[in-house]
Amino acid sequence: MNFTIVHELKNRIRLHLPMKRLSFREADIFEYYLRSFKEIGEVRVYERTADAVIFFDCDRSRIITIVKDFSFEGVQVPESVFECSGRELSAGYYDKVVTTVILHYARRLILPFVIRRWLDIAKAVGFIYRGLKTLRNRRLQVELLDATAITSAVLIGDYNTASNVMFLLKIGDTLEEWTHKRSVDDLARRMSLNIDRVWLVTDNGEVQTDASSIECGDKVVVRMGNMIPFDGEVVSGEAMVNQSSMTGESTAIHKGCGMRVFAGTVVEEGDLTVRVTHTEGCGRFDKIVKMIEESEKLKSSLESKAERIADRLVPYTLLAAGMTWAISHNVTKAVSVLMVDYSCALKMAMPISVLSAIKEAAEYDITVKGGKFLEAVADADTIVFDKTGTITKAKPTVAKVISFCDESEDELLRQAACLEEHFPHSVARAVVDAASAKGLLHDELHTSVEYIVAHGIASEIEDERAVIGSYHFVFEDEGVVIADDRRELFDSLPDGYSHLYFAKNGKLSACILIEDPMRKEAPDVVKRLRDLGFEHIVMMTGDSEKTASVIAAQAGIKEYYSEVLPEDKSGYVDKMKKEGHRVIMVGDGINDSPALSASDAGIAISDGAEIARQIADITIGSDNLESIAVLRQISTLLMKRIRFNYRTIVGFNTALIGLGIAGVMPPATSAMLHNGSTVAIGLKSMTHLLDEKENLSHDRGI
Repeated sequence: MNFTIVHELKNRIRLHLPMKRLSFREADIFEYYLRSFKEIGEVRVYERTADAVIFFDCDRSRIITIVKDFSFEGVQVPESVFECSGRELSAGYYDKVVTTVILHYARRLILPFVIRRWLDIAKAVGFIYRGLKTLRNRRLQVELLDATAITSAVLIGDYNTASNVMFLLKIGDTLEEWTHKRSVDDLARRMSLNIDRVWLVTDNGEVQTDASSIECGDKVVVRMGNMIPFDGEVVSGEAMVNQSSMTGESTAIHKGCGMRVFAGTVVEEGDLTVRVTHTEGCGRFDKIVKMIEESEKLKSSLESKAERIADRLVPYTLLAAGMTWAISHNVTKAVSVLMVDYSCALKMAMPISVLSAIKEAAEYDITVKGGKFLEAVADADTIVFDKTGTITKAKPTVAKVISFCDESEDELLRQAACLEEHFPHSVARAVVDAASAKGLLHDELHTSVEYIVAHGIASEIEDERAVIGSYHFVFEDEGVVIADDRRELFDSLPDGYSHLYFAKNGKLSACILIEDPMRKEAPDVVKRLRDLGFEHIVMMTGDSEKTASVIAAQAGIKEYYSEVLPEDKSGYVDKMKKEGHRVIMVGDGINDSPALSASDAGIAISDGAEIARQIADITIGSDNLESIAVLRQISTLLMKRIRFNYRTIVGFNTALIGLGIAGVMPPATSAMLHNGSTVAIGLKSMTHLLDEKENLSHDRGI
């Protein structure tokens, strides 16, 4: 593909493709292609100008080569990419706003006053109908104020004021709807499926294959802790399935033979074999959008409080207008009061503030499922970290395999990988990756596997019971013994590693040493979180006391707990909440799910277990823990913005009402300033919080 370099800075380049503009589909294809390269970070493709801005972390010549190699026909893009694209949506709303502005001022310049008057009356009918609907529902809302103000302006012959009010109301409604839709769609895209590999049932057993190759009628196996990748029907097995992402149900639902299951739901307990009925998830993206739009989780308590106050102020505004007319007998003054209301601005600014904050968080690879959880993060004073995959690196590695039997280390690693490959945990992936690196093929050697949360896996290999997992599970629950001649070897196992035990037929076969180094940014993040107001920073792990103490000391965490079970983590969260603390839990495994659910805001690591991501209220990228500190800043600034917006709206509109009652300000000016300020506050609420330099007040209450 030929192109022209328009502008260039270090690690940033803007280029222009050889065409006037791109179609929405072409822009999505080009963006998808560029994002597929790990050397490329952020990408922005502008379909209107056929330009692209590329941020990269490699040699400039590499970017030139990548773009030159591009062709629209040579890129295979999943249909889900086009389905989830918000490009056409944004373009549609942009055109709608521009068209509204052009038509409004064109009518003023071209049409005679008489024609404009009848057009304004016709438009006013629509607003009056909306206002009357609120009365039919026995509720006094802002629509009634709008209808009364417009009707009053028409009755006194002030058509310019009526026209301006309707114009600004339409612009405001469009901007609010645009921001809401864009933010919801961005959130839904991040919640959509990201499943690359599935277990396909074949005549020769289970085979791991690409999800894109699955067709309707194929059978796939979904085990505990995994997400169901397609809509389908259960043909064998029983399980408890978490359907909260689709239905909002808080408790898992039993699924058995003949029952339907849905893409994006998660198996909490048990295993299922599912016959696929829809390979694209049956419009799951649209279902997620609907779920988010209907969910009360999008509203923080401050946002809900502001909206309730807004509705309560409507009758008082009507009363003030009536009293003004009764005392002064001046219709103009009464209309000036009606032209100003608190509800419109409050109901526009608050949701936009929250949704814009959610969208801003997404730019830092943080997915937040509602403003309620941003408020919880802002108010939290306690944060609890799971160790493995959070404080430590998300990709632990196998340092060594120590054999406690006559079989070779490679053979034992091969067998362990055969069991571990079925389950979504960073330690399990480490075992599988170690076997793959050595070229050890691990065909299905075992019968069905059973996963015991926070303990390990049990199965049978060549008619021998095989277990792999923690010390507690292998030695205490399963009663595994160590050969007498291997006791000294066992006692000399090195500290500083996580120990994964593999046993067959009741005897220890191997100990796999997992090297799980601490994330290099962890100490700085812990210090930064403490500076940001967290009083209690806690680490909890199922590892030994020695391993836990080393990692906690390196991270700068003073309070830690070792050899804990899932119920211990959730129990600690419950205890702190009962003591009046607001608690955040950070984890990535199935064993973290109870604590994630119990906390005020659960944060899951993006490449952790699907069930952890599903239950969690917030998901962060696995690359850097700094995003937790960023999340705290965004949340704190959002709460300040909501309070600032509230005070500004109430103060400014009260002043306008006072000036209207005093006769200082005519209705047209009141309407212009009120609606202009509403749109201005809405636009301000769409800006990035982390870019703000304003010294907003720290007070807590509205």
